[in-house]
Amino acid sequence: MTNKNLRPSSEELADCVIEGMKGKKGLNIVKMDLRETGSALTDFFILCHGTSDRQVDAIADSIVNQVRTSLNDKPSLVEGRSNAEWILLDYVDVIVHVFQQEVRDDFALEELWADATIEHIGE
Repeated sequence: MTNKNLRPSSEELADCVIEGMKGKKGLNIVKMDLRETGSALTDFFILCHGTSDRQVDAIADSIVNQVRTSLNDKPSLVEGRSNAEWILLDYVDVIVHVFQQEVRDDFALEELWADATIEHIGE
């Protein structure tokens, strides 16, 4: 991003979020492109899970730090910090979901948004 007054593109932001997830070993990272679904209020969902509440919290911190450092952006909303079973970071064009495995399985967002273009990100 060359002009610091411009917001990053949703693609840049999604890629930066993924780097933050990888930094704390987020598991089963999925990038869901919702732009062609016609019903989404955001461009991307980025999902991953951790093995404990501490790891979920650390992944969320890593994402926030990565995006702030690389793109000078911050989430407009953060939910779920109190129990760290499902932390949601809302960057408007990109919504980030960091789960514990059981909660991710229960909500099954990949199935709920099955019409999205889904990309599984390698470790």
